[in-house]
Amino acid sequence: MDYRTSALADQLLLIERELRVQGFWAASPPEARLLASQEPFCVDTLAFEEWLQWIFLPRMKLILERDEALPTVSGILAMAEMVYQGRLGQMSGLLKALRAFDELIIGSNS
Repeated sequence: MDYRTSALADQLLLIERELRVQGFWAASPPEARLLASQEPFCVDTLAFEEWLQWIFLPRMKLILERDEALPTVSGILAMAEMVYQGRLGQMSGLLKALRAFDELIIGSNS
């Protein structure tokens, strides 16, 4: 088991919490065709927060549960900063959680 697994699991919970706090958490998923985008972050079909909830969080949870190899790079914070450019203060909790996630992923490559 990767030494970062527990910390990453905690970060995923914090990301989910921040999505809920911001009112972004949805009760039902988008249509399957919207989730099937091949574009990074599903930028052509989903809002960033939808991608976090329906693609990123489930995939990362599955990786951790199966003890699979973790990603070696992460650019989630950079994407979030672009998406929330005019609301960085309002989104500070989510950005902080995403920064910590990125640092955990990238930390093993330093």
